[in-house]
Amino acid sequence: MKEAKLNVLVGLLEPDSGSVTFNGGINVIGKSPHEINQMGLARVFQTPEIFPDLSLLENVMIPAFSKRDGAFHFQLFRSLASETKITQEAKEVLASVGMEAKADETAGSLSRGDKRRLELAMCLIQHPDLLLLDEPTAGMARHDTNKTIELLKQIKEGGMTKIIIEHDMHVVFSLADTISVLSQGAIIASGIPDEIRGNPIVQEAYLGGVEL
Repeated sequence: MKEAKLNVLVGLLEPDSGSVTFNGGINVIGKSPHEINQMGLARVFQTPEIFPDLSLLENVMIPAFSKRDGAFHFQLFRSLASETKITQEAKEVLASVGMEAKADETAGSLSRGDKRRLELAMCLIQHPDLLLLDEPTAGMARHDTNKTIELLKQIKEGGMTKIIIEHDMHVVFSLADTISVLSQGAIIASGIPDEIRGNPIVQEAYLGGVEL
């Protein structure tokens, strides 16, 4: 259910009815994913969507082309080699997620945690107005989860708006300014973290009445 909703937001699915508006009321329904991306919306998937046979640097450069050019066709390595400005920015973005030392490594060889950080870098180079993150710490060890939390806190300080779907309460309460809690596909509570933490309906729905 949640993934379908995100797919509607980014143009991978078209709803049977209704509308989705973004950035001043523009309806995104019927627009292609790259058109929505160029409007300022990017997404981190639950299962990392990367180019496993390319280097980390090439992975981060390609979304920059997509954001700039939309639907594009190019001879990959010739185009990458000639784009010195995007190359430099990609290196800086990799540095911002702590992966500059792995820039020339093949993406498919990364750990799951590093693949998540790479995909985040692929979004950050697009400078989105809204970043959607679908369980950004899913499958991570606690050490990697905490590293990702700190990285997302840094992004938050930069002023980027984020919507995070997450089941790990440690992650939610570490990052969220406003929380909406869903149960059986419906919102059962919405508010600031302290309100959600003490909400008996949320406690009953998720932890059998135990306080969060």
